[in-house]
Amino acid sequence: MLKHLYVYMLKCSDNSYYVGVTNDVNRRLDEHNLGEKATAYTFSRRPVELVYFQLFSDYNQAINWETQLKKWSRKKKEALIMENWNKIKELSECKNETSHKNFKQE
Repeated sequence: MLKHLYVYMLKCSDNSYYVGVTNDVNRRLDEHNLGEKATAYTFSRRPVELVYFQLFSDYNQAINWETQLKKWSRKKKEALIMENWNKIKELSECKNETSHKNFKQE
């Protein structure tokens, strides 16, 4: 029975970010830095540094959070790393012309 999962984010040596999920964040960080898979995103971007992780006891919540984080912009990921909740909120707001905030009643 699965007890927990971690959603984690690594900062790579090229300053890109990698998001993943694991049941052992320390083991997984070591695997990334050892370069066990030549085809892995992090292989040519080592060393990598753990910059964020969150523990989940629900498998589906962990997978959903990982999927969501992978879609986030760099700025939004960096706001999460810095725990800047106001910046995350600001970056999450719709800025399109069609946004309800831009609707003008005539």
